[in-house]
Amino acid sequence: MWHTLSTKEVEEKTRTNIMQGLNEKQVQERAKQYGKNELEEKKKESIVIRFLKQFNDFMIIILVIASIISAVVSKIEGSGDYFDSIIIIAIVVFNAIMGLVQEAKAEKSLEALKKMSAPTCKVKREGKIITIKGEEVVPGDIVFLEAGGFVPADGRLITSSNLKIEESSLTGETVAITKQADAILPEKTVLGDTVNMAFATTIITNGHGEMIVTEIGMNTKVGKIAKMILTNEAPETPIQRKLGQVGKTLGIACLAICILIFLIGLIKKIEPIEMFMTSVGLAVAAIPEGLPAIVTIMLSIGVTKMAKKNSIIRKLPAVETLGSSSVICSDKTGTLTQNKMQVVKTVDAKGEITNKALEKWLLQLATMCTDVEVYQNQKGYEVIGEATEVAIVNKAIEVGEHKQQLYSSMKRIADIPFDSSRKMMTTIHKTAAGYRIITKGAPDVLLKRCKQIYHNGKIQLLTPTLLKDIEKQNIQMAQQALRVLAISYLDVEEIPSEIESSTIEQNLIFTGLVGMIDPPREGVKEAVETCKRAGIKTVMITGDHIATAKAIAKDLGILKSHDLAITRRRIRRHTRKHIKKRYYEILCFCKSNTRT
Repeated sequence: MWHTLSTKEVEEKTRTNIMQGLNEKQVQERAKQYGKNELEEKKKESIVIRFLKQFNDFMIIILVIASIISAVVSKIEGSGDYFDSIIIIAIVVFNAIMGLVQEAKAEKSLEALKKMSAPTCKVKREGKIITIKGEEVVPGDIVFLEAGGFVPADGRLITSSNLKIEESSLTGETVAITKQADAILPEKTVLGDTVNMAFATTIITNGHGEMIVTEIGMNTKVGKIAKMILTNEAPETPIQRKLGQVGKTLGIACLAICILIFLIGLIKKIEPIEMFMTSVGLAVAAIPEGLPAIVTIMLSIGVTKMAKKNSIIRKLPAVETLGSSSVICSDKTGTLTQNKMQVVKTVDAKGEITNKALEKWLLQLATMCTDVEVYQNQKGYEVIGEATEVAIVNKAIEVGEHKQQLYSSMKRIADIPFDSSRKMMTTIHKTAAGYRIITKGAPDVLLKRCKQIYHNGKIQLLTPTLLKDIEKQNIQMAQQALRVLAISYLDVEEIPSEIESSTIEQNLIFTGLVGMIDPPREGVKEAVETCKRAGIKTVMITGDHIATAKAIAKDLGILKSHDLAITRRRIRRHTRKHIKKRYYEILCFCKSNTRT
């Protein structure tokens, strides 16, 4: 709803003041009304309740009853033989303790993740800018968004200056979204296209802006996801179902047989106590009391091995579920890949650049035309900003070109920020001879603004033949699943008084193309191959363009020549019968075939 309203309408609905923010009285009232800006957790059960829940199994209950009856009969007879009862109870208690310990380990690991320090944020209250904890934000607060920070709550943007937010925690898309505060969107706009909103837990990679907080805590988009996790109970695993069936079958059969033997004994005039003991002994002997212990031990070994691989498993039976999987569906970004763009190729009109000096020159220009922040620490350089720009700056650092040094020799004096309509960004720098204009952007758009080309160390006219060569290189890089940016520049003695796209981004000199990719995680290819050998089919699910998805899936070994890649749009056109028929051929499923 909020994305369909203007900032003025949002200001009125949230009863706030964009210029002054909320006052102390309003903050206290809203904090009381809406509570803290934090996600709820399930109410924790006491250790006693969790321990008792470990006995919630039909077979375990039968064992406990049998051991108690055995002990009572031994007491009545005065034999003092409690050995069987003690062994059975010991096995049952051991099983419960193992389950409880494993759950406690998982809880501690999860708690460690939750205890990560809550981000702070800057808000405007009573006309003053103050820093508060993220949990203290209330609806109506005016929050300042800055590169490198987290968005503390959901909000409608008031201003945005080259603001880019990485929303992979909600959408899975690694490429940051350029935000536009002045946009008013249709009601049914999908989350990934809501450019006038900012959402809790997302990361600001570039620029700055302000927003009015509209939702906090469990009412945010991420809060609704958390609510689904809280309300949905995990179904029984296959081993739980099987053990339950075995336990019920054995239990009912044993009780029926014991009752039958007891009745036969009575008919044959045998002492009731003697027959009762015989029946109980038969029941205890028939029930496999070692089965729960053996299952628990084997599952614990599996959990321990998974823990060494940094995989936290909360419930023991989940190990068996994982082991019985026949199909694994995996997201691409951040799961199969590193969620970290890297420059892997630089090309000019004739192909990949092998001249190190020329590559340095290209990366120098590209680095200067970025908005990232570079910080030096004990481990080296930390680059914060939009993913593609971070990749460029990191590559430049590898070849010895540092943004701070470049800016000290050629100071940045002006810029034209990137926007989705131009698909370009320009920076202007002061040089000894005048000014240098540097533009980077989508190749198909930027090439239309170029009249010359820097080729073989010389500037020459961009002929139709050279233009076709560049376009060919761009297509080849795109087919390799690379995200491609074109870099150009122009040296001038004077710059126009009005710095606009129409006056600055013209008659540029094309320099080269930079290709980036989100590389596979270490060990992913080997894991996919291991799954194949085990008879497990791996399916990749992504929001990428289908050509990009296919290239990455082939590189990972998921997609072979006879396999099928399919888009959501295409799968909707097919009948359920047709999909079922081709199910095992689908190795790559793209949620969208329109994004690039």
